[in-house]
Amino acid sequence: MKLQQLRYIWEVSRHNLNVSATAQSLFTSQPGISKQIRLLEDELGVEIFARSGKHLTRVTPAGRAIIDLAGQVLCTVGNIKQVAQEHSDEQRGHLSLATTHTQARYALPSIIQEFRQHYPDVALHIQQGTPRQISQMVSDGQADFAICTEALEHFSDLILLPCYRWNRCVLVPRDHPLAGQPLTLDALAEHPLVTYTFGFTGRSQLDEAFKRKGLSPNVVLTASDADVIKTYVRLGLGVGIVAHMAVDPVADHDLVPIDAGHLFESSITRIGIRRGTFMRGYMYDFLQRFAGHLDRDCVDAALEAGPRHEASLFDQVVLPVR
Repeated sequence: MKLQQLRYIWEVSRHNLNVSATAQSLFTSQPGISKQIRLLEDELGVEIFARSGKHLTRVTPAGRAIIDLAGQVLCTVGNIKQVAQEHSDEQRGHLSLATTHTQARYALPSIIQEFRQHYPDVALHIQQGTPRQISQMVSDGQADFAICTEALEHFSDLILLPCYRWNRCVLVPRDHPLAGQPLTLDALAEHPLVTYTFGFTGRSQLDEAFKRKGLSPNVVLTASDADVIKTYVRLGLGVGIVAHMAVDPVADHDLVPIDAGHLFESSITRIGIRRGTFMRGYMYDFLQRFAGHLDRDCVDAALEAGPRHEASLFDQVVLPVR
């Protein structure tokens, strides 16, 4: 059994059983991957993948268990490399963040700028996607931290660290009727709305608030990007509802922000870390810069508590509001 074979079956399973796509991502040949998978199956005496002709069709029950263990082995190998690098040069390495546009555009810039000043030899990588894609990236080991509001709880192998609370504001042109009256859900329901795509940036709390009042909001356009939402508000398509942090007083001077915190329940942005991750010193530092209460002791306690058991560690923590 070779480490390379374990990597191949892991990657094939993550590429929807597409050996060609796996070969491209690993910069190797498709026949080479197929051969190594066959050799591994012969050695183990079980099929990892069911086949129809030359095509892989599904993962067998035995294959699922083997692939899960292969993922753990690959994670451990990665940790061994991280341990060695931590002891050889604690200021050098890489940090991969998977996050949404709102976090990347509005929450992270000042943190990253400060982090880079302290760790100029740590290469930072930001990957953007939907909350579910982001969570999957960390679950699969493609990123170190997932930073978002939605979807993290659906991945049982992620440790969730609450960072801060936030709420929403309504954006309208300066001559809009809502700009000069008290804001209510009933008033909002009378206007076309432009807001986040479902599954992004706390959209579920927005829908639930209207549902509780028996209202049906007229959502005419959705987007995952707050800047796109603002663009269509400016074009007159509707009233924008965005995260409060996504309002820039300078760039958005032509729009009127109206606080909507009294209409919707606040949302919590969390960081997800894959269980078993070896934490480099600069990774702890990044977490505390992003959320001051996430010191090393707190993070270690959450990682040791395991999935779904770390929440009680934060019961007494008063999360900052952004």
